[in-house]
Amino acid sequence: MEIGLKAIGAGIAMVGALGPGIGIGLLAQGAMNAIGRNPDAAGLVQTNMILAIVFTEAIAIYALVISLLIIFVL
Repeated sequence: MEIGLKAIGAGIAMVGALGPGIGIGLLAQGAMNAIGRNPDAAGLVQTNMILAIVFTEAIAIYALVISLLIIFVL
């Protein structure tokens, strides 16, 4: 019973990865639109996009760490 509840809790903790996934998709869409409108600024847009993706992905990694803590530590 306890193992099943841990699995459910870990699954619920991973719901926190939905927001960053949507955010990265919107970020990439905005970057592609910006590059399409001004191809000369592609390098600057790409650099800023990658930096923003890294910060956004950190939130999903926090959700993964919480999920792993629930499964293996608690």
